[in-house]
Amino acid sequence: MVRDGFAFSTAFKVRYAEIDGQKVVFNSRYLEYTDVAATEFWEWTAIADALGSVWTDTEFHVRRAEVDYLKPFVWGDTIRIWVRIDRVGNSSMTQRYEMVNEATGELHCAVDMVIVNVHLPTGKPAPIDDAVRQFIANLPG
Repeated sequence: MVRDGFAFSTAFKVRYAEIDGQKVVFNSRYLEYTDVAATEFWEWTAIADALGSVWTDTEFHVRRAEVDYLKPFVWGDTIRIWVRIDRVGNSSMTQRYEMVNEATGELHCAVDMVIVNVHLPTGKPAPIDDAVRQFIANLPG
């Protein structure tokens, strides 16, 4: 499956523990799905291997998430989540997640998430390093 504007995706099946009595995925699970997809996205980029401590001395924390629930997923659906970076600012970036039904290709949910680069020892926002910016700029998609 290919999705315009995206180079990375990951897929998994909806598990029984993620649904309510109507076999519909709980709303809160969609943000958990983005967290799983984010982890797999950054592993796919291999940014930690390429940049080492430049990448690991800071960490991105969620600042804001906007979730657009278009159609629920149900028990047994296979969800394919597409991930891309839409914008890189001074100390933050915006990521886009699109969750589609693997069988139909239909978009069920979209999440726009702003994440802030945080200096771990102080817990304060920090500018995104130029090496990180360059690495992100060179990602496919």
